[in-house]
Amino acid sequence: MAVTQEKQLAVADLKEKLGNTKGAVLTNYRGLTVAQDTKLRRKLREGGVEYRVIKNTLTRIAAKEVGIQGLDEYLEGPTAIALSYTDPVAPAKIISDFVKENKLQALEIKAGLVEGKVINSDGVKALSNLPPREVLIAQVLAGMQAPIAGFVNVLSGTIRNLVYALDAVRKQKESA
Repeated sequence: MAVTQEKQLAVADLKEKLGNTKGAVLTNYRGLTVAQDTKLRRKLREGGVEYRVIKNTLTRIAAKEVGIQGLDEYLEGPTAIALSYTDPVAPAKIISDFVKENKLQALEIKAGLVEGKVINSDGVKALSNLPPREVLIAQVLAGMQAPIAGFVNVLSGTIRNLVYALDAVRKQKESA
């Protein structure tokens, strides 16, 4: 197999992955020990995230073909990418938590992708601080439920006051 054909296959594979990803994080992994890298890969695998080292030139070509703009400036030096096809927040959360847990300076977050849009490292950190999806859904549902619960409370307050008034009249008639 010729080198160019191998590169074409690699670009096609990366193009498919970038096109199907919900969320991705690009990192500079230089300075990680083998043990740290293995531990990171294990955590990412448990979270359903694919992690691999990528060639910058091939990634530029694949991103351009998929229509992702603004990624070129982050493709300098050694680059690894963590891809999630289901949860856009998972790669950012797992990598950020790993950096915090291990107090790492070596693992640098370069950029991220969310639904095909490029975000910088600050955006990735903000994304990692979001609560889990289930908590967000619970918060939305609680926000939707609050006005209804308040309305029910107001209606029951009127009935409660009527009962108090009738009870006061009953006590007044009993004492008379």
